[in-house]
Order: sequence, then structure tokens, then C-alpha cells
Amino acid sequence: MSILIALVPMVAWGSIALVSGKLGGDANQQTLGMTMGAFVFALVTFFIVQPAMSGWILLIGFLSGLFWSVGQNGQFHGMKFMGVSVGLPISTGFQLILNTVAGAVFFHEWTKTKDFVLGFIALAFLVLGAYLTARKDDESGVETDNGMLNFGKGFRALIFSTLGYGVYTIIITWAGLNPLAIILPQSVGMLVGASFFAFRKAKVDRYVWRNMASGLLWGIGNVCMLLSVQNIGLAIGFSLSQMGIIISTLGGIFLLGEHKTKKEMYYVIIGCLLIIVGGVVLGYMKA
Repeated sequence: MSILIALVPMVAWGSIALVSGKLGGDANQQTLGMTMGAFVFALVTFFIVQPAMSGWILLIGFLSGLFWSVGQNGQFHGMKFMGVSVGLPISTGFQLILNTVAGAVFFHEWTKTKDFVLGFIALAFLVLGAYLTARKDDESGVETDNGMLNFGKGFRALIFSTLGYGVYTIIITWAGLNPLAIILPQSVGMLVGASFFAFRKAKVDRYVWRNMASGLLWGIGNVCMLLSVQNIGLAIGFSLSQMGIIISTLGGIFLLGEHKTKKEMYYVIIGCLLIIVGGVVLGYMKA
């Protein structure tokens, strides 16, 4: 049952890019709409569950959401400077490495030699698979919205993004708080952070309101990810949640009509298979 809950973020988060792509809007509008939708989801959940709250929960939740907005903004800028085909797999790989190492080393989720061997094998499959699913044909080039690449700026942006995303999950694991209680202050922190980054950059129009739907998907995935991290640990729970790149990649090709060369389709197929193998190894570790 824990593994099934851990796979919900894969489906929910993997569908966000597809939903946002259909709903339209620029990156700032999509981010702002997503945080608004996440806030509504958290508010409804709070009134249904009515979890016990405290000042500590409010603080940790707010900080977690604030750091999430730093991660989201940094990832956007990283892909702008490096291109999506380079920035996205690097971002996913950095997050997997940071959260896996944090869970295994700092929270002592892996205690035996076999745990470390299987864990790092699974991590290698996931990182390599993420890279291949987004790899471009060497002859097709990489497109960015400013017409030029700046690997240095993009790399620095992704470092900040990884730290932001890392603190978002690690601080909650460290605090050991009820996931259903923490999502409301967390969504407030997300909304404050996203509003700060989008200030005078995003026009609040129908695209923002539409993208609240992606926020509902994110909220569902977030709750299940936090619950799974609580049950099976950060190293395995977070890694399984990142398998959603399979859905976003294949959906982008077959639903959004993104063009892939023959060589790129080979990369995608091999990458998806590696991600699946990595997920199976993590599931075997838990079993």
C-alpha cells in the first residue's frame, strides 16, 4: 500500500506539464496559477481533516513552501539559459542525488551495505533515464527563448533550484510533522514566494485561473509524496515521485505533438526503461 501511495505523485506531477501545456499561459502565469490551486486544495483539505495546528507547524510549513518557490523559479531560469533538453534532466538528477543522499546519510534510512549498493544502482538508473528521456539529437540543436545558451548562468540557477527543492522536502522530513497539517501553511509560503517572483511579470488573467487545475494535481501529489516519505523514507519516496518524467515525456510527444527525431525516440524509449528499472529496484528495497 505504501508503494502505491508513493506512485501517486508520479502520475499527478507527471501530468502537470501536459495539463499546463493545454491550459496555456507563460511560465510565471502557470506557476502562479498552480500555487493558487495548491492553496485551494490545502484549504479544503484542512477544513475536511481539521488537523491539530501549532506555531511550529505553521513555521516549518511556510518555510517549506517558500523554498519550493525558490526551487521552481530557479528551475525555470535554468531551463531558459540551458534549454529544456539540458536543464530538465540536470535539475531532476540534482534533486534525486540530493534527496537520496540526505535520506540515506543524514536520516539513516539505509543501514546495510546492500541498501547502499542497491540504492545507488537505482539512483544511477533514474538519473541516466531522466537524461536520456530529454536528450536532443546532436544534429537538431537546442532551442531557448533568447536564442543563445549560457551554461554557466543556467548551472548556477539550477544549483539554487536544487537547494530550494531540497529544503522543501528535507525540512519536513527532519521535523517529522503531520503531512495533512503542514500543507496549508506550506501552500501559503508557495503563494507568497510565487507572487514575489511573478510581481509585475505575470498578468493575472484567464490563464492564471485555468492553471489552478494543475495546482490541484500538484496538491494531490504533494500530500501523497509527504505521506510516502513518512512511511518509506525520503530516499525511496522522493525518488519514486520523480518517475513522473515518463508520463510528461511520452505525453508531450503523443498528446502535445512535440516532434522527436528517430534517434530521440530511441533515447526516450531507453530512458523510460531505465527509469522503470530504477523504480522496480527501489520497490524491491522497500519490500
